[in-house]
Amino acid sequence: MKEKVPVKVPVEDPKDTKDKKEKEGKKIEEEKEPDLSDEDKALQDELNTYVQILTEDKAELYLPTLNQLRVKIRASTTSMTSVPKPLKFLRPHFDTLKRLHEEYPPGEAKEYAADIVSILAMTMSEKRECLKYRLLGSQEEIGSWGHEYVRHLSGEIALEWGSCEDPAHQSKLEQLAGHIIPYHMKHNAEADACDLAMEIEKLDMLGTHVDEDAFPRVALYLTSCVAYVSEPENTNLLKCALQLFRKFNRYPEALKIAMQLNDITLIEEIFLACPDSSVQKQMAYMLNRQQIYLELDGDGDANAELVDIMTNAHLNNHFLALGRELDILEPKTPDDIYKTHLDNTRPSFGASGSVDSAKQNLASSFVNGFVNAAFGQDKLLMEDGQKWLYKNRDSGMLSATASLGLILLWDIDGGLGQIDKYLYSSEENIKAGGLLACGIVNCGVRSDCDPALALLGDYVQHSSMVMRIGAVMGMGIAYAGTDRDNVLSLLLPVISDPKSNMEVVGLSALACGLIAVGSCNDSVTSSIIQVLHEKSETDLKDTFARFLPLALGLCYLGKQDGADAIIAALEVLNEPFKSMAKTMVDICAYAGTGNVLKVQQLLHICSEHYETTEKDEKKEDGKKDKKEGDKAEEKAPTRIDLSSQQAVAVLGIALISMGEEIGSEMAFRTFGHLLRYGEPVIKRSVPLALALISASNPKLNILETLSKFSHDSDAEVAYNAIFALGLVGAGTNNARLAAMLRQLAQYHAKDPNNLFMVRLAQGLAHLGKGTLTLCPYHHDRQLLSPVCVAGLMATLVAFLDVKGIILKNSHYVLYNLVAAMQPRMLVTFDEDLQPLPVPVRVGQAVDVVGQAGKPKTITGFQTHTTPVLLAHGERAELATEEYLPLTPVLEGFVILRKNPNYSAL
Repeated sequence: MKEKVPVKVPVEDPKDTKDKKEKEGKKIEEEKEPDLSDEDKALQDELNTYVQILTEDKAELYLPTLNQLRVKIRASTTSMTSVPKPLKFLRPHFDTLKRLHEEYPPGEAKEYAADIVSILAMTMSEKRECLKYRLLGSQEEIGSWGHEYVRHLSGEIALEWGSCEDPAHQSKLEQLAGHIIPYHMKHNAEADACDLAMEIEKLDMLGTHVDEDAFPRVALYLTSCVAYVSEPENTNLLKCALQLFRKFNRYPEALKIAMQLNDITLIEEIFLACPDSSVQKQMAYMLNRQQIYLELDGDGDANAELVDIMTNAHLNNHFLALGRELDILEPKTPDDIYKTHLDNTRPSFGASGSVDSAKQNLASSFVNGFVNAAFGQDKLLMEDGQKWLYKNRDSGMLSATASLGLILLWDIDGGLGQIDKYLYSSEENIKAGGLLACGIVNCGVRSDCDPALALLGDYVQHSSMVMRIGAVMGMGIAYAGTDRDNVLSLLLPVISDPKSNMEVVGLSALACGLIAVGSCNDSVTSSIIQVLHEKSETDLKDTFARFLPLALGLCYLGKQDGADAIIAALEVLNEPFKSMAKTMVDICAYAGTGNVLKVQQLLHICSEHYETTEKDEKKEDGKKDKKEGDKAEEKAPTRIDLSSQQAVAVLGIALISMGEEIGSEMAFRTFGHLLRYGEPVIKRSVPLALALISASNPKLNILETLSKFSHDSDAEVAYNAIFALGLVGAGTNNARLAAMLRQLAQYHAKDPNNLFMVRLAQGLAHLGKGTLTLCPYHHDRQLLSPVCVAGLMATLVAFLDVKGIILKNSHYVLYNLVAAMQPRMLVTFDEDLQPLPVPVRVGQAVDVVGQAGKPKTITGFQTHTTPVLLAHGERAELATEEYLPLTPVLEGFVILRKNPNYSAL
C-alpha cells in the first residue's frame, strides 16, 4: 500500500484577511459612489434635505418642498442622453416617496408626490408604475417632463391596454393617449403617435390630431406597416390612411389606397368626387395601369377623354413615341439576339440541320414575338408570313401565327387587319393561331366595337379542338381582368361541354379565371366546382386538370379568408387532386399579402417525404390477396400524385412573400434549403418560384443560383432554371444575363429541348427591346396588378409539367405572359394631354419611412429628359420647379401643371 502524502493547506494570516476585507469594502463603496464633484455633492445633499423635510410632520412645508423637487427634476429632463443627476440621487428614496404618497391626504401635495414617483419609476421600475402614478398625479401638461418620459408612458399604455379589461380604466388610458398623440405630432414623432394609436386600436385619433404638414408622413408610415400586420388590422391601417388623404383632398393618393383595398365602389366614389378635371385624368391613367374600367354617365367631351384614357386607347401611340425617342423602332431578328457569330464553335456546326429544325424555328417565332412586342414591325412575319409559318410543324404553326399578335400588341386598329388574312387559311393550326393573335392584340385595351368578342365568339364551340383552344385562350387574354358576363357566358359552356377534351376544359377554365380575376365571380366558381365533381379520376390525373383549381384561385386572388367556402367545397374530391387543389386556391387567396402563417403551412407541406410511405404500401399490398391489392392501389395516392401539392406549395411561398422585401429575402434563403433537401419535385419548382419572387429584377444572387441549376442532372430542373433566368431578366437587356445565356446556348447546343428553353429565355431578356416589364408591382411597388399575377401564375403552373405541356405540343400556353406585359416608362403630359418633355432625376429609391424632415427619396441619380425608362427599384422626381406633378409617384403616364409660384430667372 502506498503511503498517503499529507497535503499542506496554506493558512492565511488573520491580519491579511482583515486587510483584504477592508480593501474589498472600500472597492464596493467606490463602485457604489464614485467621487462626486462639489456641485453634485451639493445637489445630492439638497435633495436629501427635501426628502427629509417631506418625512417630517410639517404639512405646510410639503407643497413648497415638492415644488422645489419638481423644479430640480424638470430642469434636467428636457433633454435626456443619460439618467439625469436628480433622478440618480433620488433613486434610494423611491420607496420612501411611494410610502409618503400613500400617507398624504388627498390634495395637491398627494398629486405632486405621484408626479415625482411617476418620473422616478421611468428609470427604475418595471411594474408599469410610471403609468400608475401618472394617472394619480396632477395631470399637468404631458410634455413638461420631457420627450423620453412621454415615450416611456406610450410603451406602458400599450402593455397595460393588452392586459386590461376594465372599461373605466381603458377610458382613462384612452384619455391619456389623447394627450400623448398630439404631443408626438407636434414634435416630429409621427411614427410613435401611429404606434400608440395602433396598439390601443384607436386609429381615428390620428385623423383628429394630424395637420397638413404631418399627414403625408403619417400616411406613409401607416401604409408601410400594412405588410407587417395581420388581418383585419392591415385593412384598418389602409382605411385610416384613406381617411387622411380624403380629409386633405389628396385624390390620387386616396385612389391608390382604394385600389389596394380592391374596393370598386370606393374607387368609383373617390374618382367621381374629384372636382378637378386634370386630376381626374391623372386618376384615369392610374386606373388603366391597374386595368380597372369605370362606366361613366353622360357623353360630354370630358367623359369621352376619361374613357379614352381608361380603355388604354392611346397606349400604342405613346409606346411607339417612346421607341422613336430611344431610336429602337428598327425591328430585330432572332439572330440579333442569339449573337451566334460570337460563339466559339467551328463553322461546320453552322446553319445545317440543327438550326433549321422545327423546334428551333418555333423558338425563333417566340423570340421574334417577344423582342419586337408592341413595335408593330418584324422581319419574319410581316415580309413573308406564309413562308415562315410553314417552317413550323403542327401546333408550332399555331404559336408562330399567334406571335404576330404579340408584335402588333395594343394596336387594335392597325393590327387586326394584318391578322385577318390568316383566319382564312386552309391549315387549321394557322387559323387557330390567328384567333389567338386577335385576342393578344386586344390585351389590356378596350374598344366599343369589341372586335375580339365578335371574331372569337363564333369559334369557342367549334367542332375542332385546336380552333377551340385558339378561341378560348384568345378570349381569356383579351378580356383579362374585365369580369364581363357576356364573355364568360360564352366560355362557361365550353368547360362543361362533354365534347371538350381535358386540354380545352383546362384552358377554358383558365381563360375564365383570367377574366374574373379577383372578382369572386359566383357563376365561374360554381361551374368549375361542378365540372370537378363530374370529371372521372382519370380525367383529373390529366396534366391540364391543374388549370381548374388555378382558375378557382384566380377568382379569389388576394381575397384572403374570402376563399374559405371554395376550399371547403373542394373537400369532396378524391385525395391526390384534393390536396393540390386546396393548396392552389389558398395560395392565390393570400397572393402578395406576406402572410407568415400561410408560408409556415406551405413549408410544412414541403418538409414531408413520401418515399417511406410508398415502400410500406408495397409491403402491405404484397401481404394481401390480389383483389384487395388492386383496390388498395386504386385508393393509395402515389408519391408522384401527392408531390403535385408540394410543387404548388413552393410556388405559393413565392406568391405570398413577393409583396415585401424582407419576406422575399427570407423566401430566397428558404428556397436554398429546399433545393438541397427537398424532394425532386420541389427542386423542379424552386427555379419557378425564384422567377416569381423577382420577375424583371435580375438580382445577382438569384441569377447565380439559377445559373447553377441550369446545368442540373435532372432535365426538368434545368429546363425550369433556364426559363426562370428569362423571367428574372425579362425586359431588362441585362448584359450579365445575356452573356450567361449565350454560354448556355453553346453548352446545350446538341440538346434541342434545353436549347429551346435558352432561346425562350434570350427572347424574354430582350422583351420589347428592353422597354417592357413582367413585374406585377407598380406605383412605387405598392400596388399589385391582379392581371399581371394571373398571367405569371398561368405560365408558371404550366411549367410544373414542363415536359407534358411546354415541350410537348402546348407551348402556346406561354402567351399567357402577355397579360403581365407592361411598358416600364415614364411619359409626361401637359393638362391638354400633349407630350411635355421635362428634365427628371432617376435613381435608386430610398426608404424614407419614419425619417424626420424632408429626406432625399432617391440616391445615385442621373438626369434625363422624359420619356424615360424606369428599372426595377428606381424612382423618378422632377428636376425642375416649373411644373408640379398631379401625382406624387412619377411612373407610367403623369400629367404636369404649371407651378403658379415659379419665376424663371
